[in-house]
Amino acid sequence: MEYKKRPVLPNLKENLAILKDDLGIGESFDVLVREFKVGGKDVALFFVDGFAKDDVLVWIMQSLFQVGREQICIQAYQKLLDHHLPYIETDKIESLDDAETSILSGSLVLLIDGEKKAIEIDAREYPARTPEEPDVERVTRGSRDGFVETLIFNTALVRRRVRDPRLRVEYVTVGRRSKTDIAVMYLKDVAHPELVETVRGRIDKVDVDGLPMAEKSLEEFIARTGFSPFPKVRYTERPDVAAVHILEGHVVVVVDTSPSVMIMPATIFHHMQHAEEYRQIPLVGTYIRWVRSLAILLSLLATPLWLAFAYQPELLPESLKFIGAQEVGLIPLYIQFFLAEVGLDIIRMATIHTPSPLATALGIIAAFLIGDVAMSVGLLVPEVILYMSAAAIGSFATPSMELGQTFKLFRLGLLALAAIFQVPGVLVGLLVLVLWAAGTRSFGVSYLWPLMPFNAQALLAIILRKPVPMSKSRPGVAKPGDEDRA
Repeated sequence: MEYKKRPVLPNLKENLAILKDDLGIGESFDVLVREFKVGGKDVALFFVDGFAKDDVLVWIMQSLFQVGREQICIQAYQKLLDHHLPYIETDKIESLDDAETSILSGSLVLLIDGEKKAIEIDAREYPARTPEEPDVERVTRGSRDGFVETLIFNTALVRRRVRDPRLRVEYVTVGRRSKTDIAVMYLKDVAHPELVETVRGRIDKVDVDGLPMAEKSLEEFIARTGFSPFPKVRYTERPDVAAVHILEGHVVVVVDTSPSVMIMPATIFHHMQHAEEYRQIPLVGTYIRWVRSLAILLSLLATPLWLAFAYQPELLPESLKFIGAQEVGLIPLYIQFFLAEVGLDIIRMATIHTPSPLATALGIIAAFLIGDVAMSVGLLVPEVILYMSAAAIGSFATPSMELGQTFKLFRLGLLALAAIFQVPGVLVGLLVLVLWAAGTRSFGVSYLWPLMPFNAQALLAIILRKPVPMSKSRPGVAKPGDEDRA
């Protein structure tokens, strides 16, 4: 059943009674109302302490105090709005529900006795940090700015890089209680209309009381991930990466209070790309891409394949016989790997929760001391430490943390299959992984594009980092309306 909004009443006292009760004025110390007279008319100004700019608030009050009775005796609302509020960002409000949302979002709301409309003055100033380079997407050369937790700053960082008049930034709020601000960004003549409508429609259908975890909560609604392990949107904290994808026809969703934005659609190869490849010359960028791809494969296959061949050494050629474990130890090999996996996750979580000055020391102690003692007492064999370290390094080399966690889950599954069925189990597990990925779609796009469906030109662009002057067409993954980049 659709909720009917309460209109602004012409009686100011009635409006005050409703808003004071709903907003908890007198109970919450930070929601304030200032009642005074403007040109002989009773008015009330609502705002949240901490959001309103003090200098702007004083300036507006001074302007209102100078209004004479004869200036607003007729059509007070319109005359105040047109002639006596020296502020650019103003709007009209016709319902008390919209007034409450505006107040709690940080705007000033002015109610006038005898008027059925209120005035919204967007003079808010959110607490914000300065843009800094993201920790997880660092580059040796390039811009050092990154998204922050304030939506308007993030959209401005993209606008600075895409100064196209056809760049659209659509605003919407989601959450019955949280009223979370969301911006949908795309190029009108490049992004496919069906993609834009799909994203917009899914956001409009979100029915929840709040999005406390910002973009991660929203992702589960619009990407429809369910229990699929594959991330269907790409996250980035870099404005230049978001701008590149917008120019390619993708849609970017920005959620207030989060320094990460969502890029959609996203294939598995989008999660394997990094800005560093485009900050180097094409040949070096290609080399970096290949090395990174090898590291990602190592993160998935190093431990399961070694365990499988350790159980079936007869399948190895004579030159690779050294791969098997020389000594098994007191604990079965597959249990050793699971212990090492859990131990690495514990170290990672402990490092996250440890104060920065101590985090490095903790990592060194865990890596050397605990590992050395584990081998000395026979808990782990050296080969387990070696291959588990290779897998961990490969996980850290994966640009997308989401894809890294996905491959960790599959790695655990492949380890179980290797322990039970040896090499055939690993091969079957890899087949299941490929089929699962092939059946996954991100906003209508195959997760394995351009392998499925096959697109030779796009696949070549993934294998090789082409020079920018040679990239004259946009990737077809998002079905851009304007394919020519020249």
